[in-house]
Amino acid sequence: MKETLDEQSRQELIRYRLERADEAMDEARLLFDASHYNAAVNRMYYACFYATQALLLKHHIAAATHAGVKTMLGLHFVSKGILPVVHGRTFNTLFEKRHSSDYEAFAYCDRDMVNDLLPLALSYIEALKELVNQSKK
Repeated sequence: MKETLDEQSRQELIRYRLERADEAMDEARLLFDASHYNAAVNRMYYACFYATQALLLKHHIAAATHAGVKTMLGLHFVSKGILPVVHGRTFNTLFEKRHSSDYEAFAYCDRDMVNDLLPLALSYIEALKELVNQSKK
């Protein structure tokens, strides 16, 4: 059975998820600087995942899996024009890259790829933070 959060707990969880997003991006930068590119992609994905969880939670949208989070983001925010398509693509790309680098044999992320993804992930997180904060009004 799913537990229901009271409003204060929900707000605290949203804040926590956004903090975790920032921490995971810091970890991604450290891993990038140490040439651990697959791990950097993993942390970038999780940074975006945590921010997405915060947005979904803010809007009382449930998702039980990573694929569910991706689907709910597309359904409720990207397809309605609330979140630009470029950000939806960023999340989808990180989802796929993280999955392949974690589970597929001989899947490697390189410096150029990660260097291109870092600013996209940062922009994604900032856009989601804005949406979370807008919905407080």
